[in-house]
Order: sequence, then C-alpha cells, then structure tokens
Amino acid sequence: MVIPVHDVNPVRRTPYVTYALIAASVFVFLFMPGLAGSVAGDSSLAQYCHLQAFLDQYAVVPRELIHHQLPRLVPTGDVAVGPQGAGCLVGPPGYDKSPELSVLTAMFLHGGWLHLLGNMLFLLIFGNNIEDRMGHVPFAIFYGVCGYAATYGFAFLNDGSADPLIGASGAIAGVLGAYLVLYPKARVWVLVPFLVFLPLRLPAWLVLGFWFVLQAVYSSGTGVADAGTVAYAAHIVGFLAGMVIAWPLRRGTPPPPEPRGLLFGRQARPRHTWG
Repeated sequence: MVIPVHDVNPVRRTPYVTYALIAASVFVFLFMPGLAGSVAGDSSLAQYCHLQAFLDQYAVVPRELIHHQLPRLVPTGDVAVGPQGAGCLVGPPGYDKSPELSVLTAMFLHGGWLHLLGNMLFLLIFGNNIEDRMGHVPFAIFYGVCGYAATYGFAFLNDGSADPLIGASGAIAGVLGAYLVLYPKARVWVLVPFLVFLPLRLPAWLVLGFWFVLQAVYSSGTGVADAGTVAYAAHIVGFLAGMVIAWPLRRGTPPPPEPRGLLFGRQARPRHTWG
C-alpha cells in the first residue's frame, strides 16, 4: 500500500494533544516489560512470560470485555518447569482488572517497532488537522470515543476470543475517517512502492479511500497472511465512527490549499510546511 509522508494542509495552532498521544505511546512502548529484551535480540522465556503477564493485565480481551468473564488463572510473569518442560507460571490474579478501562490502556500498547511507528506516522500526519478543526479537548475526547467504538466493535464480532488486543489503530482509523470527511481534497504526499519508492501527491480521498478498501479486503482474510493477528475489523469500525462524528463539522471547515495535478519525481518536492 502507499506510505503517507505528509499532507499539504497547514494548521493554525500547535497540535499539543497529537504530540502528547505520540509521546505517551512511545514512552509506554519503551518501558513495556519484555520488549526491551526482544528488541536487543533476547527472546528468552522469562522475557516472554513477563510480557504475557503484563498484557493479560492491561490489554483488551474480547471475552472479558463482552461477557465480563475474568480468568481465575493468569500468567504471573515467572517461569516454571512442569512435566512438559519449562513454561510460564500461572496463578490467581493479584490485581483487579476492569475490562472497560483496559480499552483505554490498550490504546497505548504496541506489539513492535513497526506497529508503533506505523500508527504514530498516520497520527502525526492526519491528527494535527483534526485537532486543529475540533480543538484540543474535543479532539482528545474524539480520539478516545473512536478507540472505544473500534474496540467494542471488534470484541462483539469476536466475543469468544481470549487473545489480547492492543494498539492505537482503531482510534487512529477514526482520525482518518474524520480527515476523509473534512478534507477530502487535501493533497497528501505518499511513497508508492514501484520498483523503487515513487513520491506522488494524491488527493486525500484517494489515499484514505484506498486504505479503507484494503482494511475491508484484509478483514475477510483475502490477500494477507496475518488476518488473524491484525484487528482489521476494528480499523473499519473506528474509521466509520470517525466519519459519523466529523460529518456535522463539514459545513464551516475551511478548505485546504488545492494544488492542481499529480506530480512525481523531482518535480514533486514539497514547498509547504509539514501537515
């Protein structure tokens, strides 16, 4: 798919909430138990068990969220040796987990550098304009609402799943849906993989519309090997929620600069401030 680089859509005020969300996500990722070792190449069982215990406490589990069925035994973070060899020790949870609150905490958890950087890139490019249009506090609320809508939508469709769900993708999908509604004609600089990465300036409706179609295709399991590990349905729900919430703001939204044509190569060098 295309990789967005920035948009030609200047803002009037500093997007403090967008920056804060990015900073918080990076901070949490750097201090997630077990990830430091995996990044350094240490894939020990102790690191894995520690991470599993952390995710069980702070990630969303669809079965817990929908049916409020909390497990009696959870990973403790320790390693034990049993008849079948070494594994993660389980025991009664030493904490009280709120499935509803875990939706919020899971928005700041990511499973790897690519997961984190991909989400933060989209949030940085498109979130500043939505925050600029809505205002700081309304945007923060909007971000949370889209994240909750995406998570609950996915959980309802997978209510029997005990797999942890993490990431800000659902909330960021809501930002993309709002951007499509409010700034469909804004130009977005993207890199298109075609032998080499080809820079193009495309309208937002094409970039985001293509992204949404891909999520719908992938959610059906077509054309992707990891359809069972990526919550594509959450992306779709979040995107639609963002569109619905932003729809009343269409009237009165100032149009972005609208350069003509689709440029590429050396002629496509941006001359505007980063969006």
